Amino acid sequence: MVSKLSAQDYDLLIKNGMVYDGSGSVPIKTDVGVIGDKIEAIGDLNGAKAKRVIDAKGLAVAPGFIDLHAHISDLPQMPTGESALRQGVTLLLGGPDGGGPTHFISYLDSLAQLSLGPNIGYQIGHNTIRKKVMGLENRIPSPEELEQMKSLVDEAMDYGAFGLSTGLTYLPGTFSKTDEIIELAKVASTHRGFYTSHIRDESLHLIEAVQEVITIADQADITVVLTHHKALGAPMWGASERTLQMIDSANSTGLDVRLDQYPYTASSTSLAALVPSWAKAGGTEAFKDRIANPKLRDSIKQGIIYNIIHVRVGHKIERLQFRNFPLKRELEGQTMLTWTEMEGLEPTPENAAELVIEAELNGGAQMIYHVMDEKDVDRIMIHPKTMIASDGKLSQIGVSHPHPRSYGTFPRVLGVYVRDRGLLKLEEAIKKMTSMPADLLGLKRRGSIAINYYADLVLFDPKTVKDMATFEDPHQYPAGINYVIVNGVVTIDNGQLTNNRNGRLLLKAQEK
Repeated sequence: MVSKLSAQDYDLLIKNGMVYDGSGSVPIKTDVGVIGDKIEAIGDLNGAKAKRVIDAKGLAVAPGFIDLHAHISDLPQMPTGESALRQGVTLLLGGPDGGGPTHFISYLDSLAQLSLGPNIGYQIGHNTIRKKVMGLENRIPSPEELEQMKSLVDEAMDYGAFGLSTGLTYLPGTFSKTDEIIELAKVASTHRGFYTSHIRDESLHLIEAVQEVITIADQADITVVLTHHKALGAPMWGASERTLQMIDSANSTGLDVRLDQYPYTASSTSLAALVPSWAKAGGTEAFKDRIANPKLRDSIKQGIIYNIIHVRVGHKIERLQFRNFPLKRELEGQTMLTWTEMEGLEPTPENAAELVIEAELNGGAQMIYHVMDEKDVDRIMIHPKTMIASDGKLSQIGVSHPHPRSYGTFPRVLGVYVRDRGLLKLEEAIKKMTSMPADLLGLKRRGSIAINYYADLVLFDPKTVKDMATFEDPHQYPAGINYVIVNGVVTIDNGQLTNNRNGRLLLKAQEK
């Protein structure tokens, strides 16, 4: 790297840092000069003047981290995105798992009016458009309905969505067939978008679900991402060996199959994930009607018991942890074991199933499921196609009981998996957080430290960077993230949040 300019006045000058450019190359001790929102010079800038100088001695200087899987529906209420910024994240991609706004264009227009902390991009969600067209009906779409859905994907992609997402374990996506997804993915492909999927089954039918995504990649001629890839539940521990072999084989034939992952052995989703999908067809009132029928209720209960034992946690109901439970706030952070004890019940899957039904009849709950094996996490993380993404939600200190990934994903990789365990080199981990996701998104001037690239930067201490959030006490910001710069503006300054906001709404249609 060489300086574009030998000496001039900069808005921001970062000196003496170890610069990791995001490519996976070894770092270089050098300076970075920023004018406005762009990087103007890289090299020896000794003698240059600047409005603001940051001495980055002892710090790593990296491109801002890109979170490819972020739950940001609360962005209108939390536009600063502090829980993301403090991890070094400068770009959040919303609309994962088939979700996102129903009125896509008007919603994104409203986001553009906010004073944003990080940059924001969006995917168009399959579940959202299917529900808009078909409700929660368990059937294939008519030709007219399929055309309606294709039109909605086309409209969103044309406006600026980066890709199509599905959540094939959630309503109503679980009712869709592969052919439906292929047709919608073809539309995204014509816009050079990608397809990302919470696959149909991450547990007992994991292999078949991975094969479905590979089939979609082939038939729709589209780049695909298996999001938060995992082998869920003890019966499937070790299955990542097989899934990664499948991915390698698919890529060897010319397909483009990628992955993202969060660095934890626990997942988080709704309590309703334990309920058989057929029982949820038609929505809440239909579910209540089925529960009122003794025979159907028994079938639903047996399905929940099966999912607890064989898909999730075996007989260890203490691995079911409440994250957000409006019916019983006192249980947030506690487990299903605690609830059975409160009710004077034996801690069995059968009794837990009864409580699941009670919860679902009264608004449901969000859960943390302690169901993965560290060896699978390690194996997936080191795969060359794996990127880092949080699957976290925007979080506010003291509100609810989020999964710690909402506060700690990126620092955890840097601290635990790089420094403490040596599973990845620092430059490799940074690449998985920066240039690789930028390449997926088709961003031409983000994700790397290079001249004329946007100055989205994070400065952190490799010796002290650490996730502090735990499953017991998640509301803790990480350590060692010193500075976060978004489009040239210092937003986190010496570890403290400033009042500066320079995030932008990014539209794929404008990324040339």
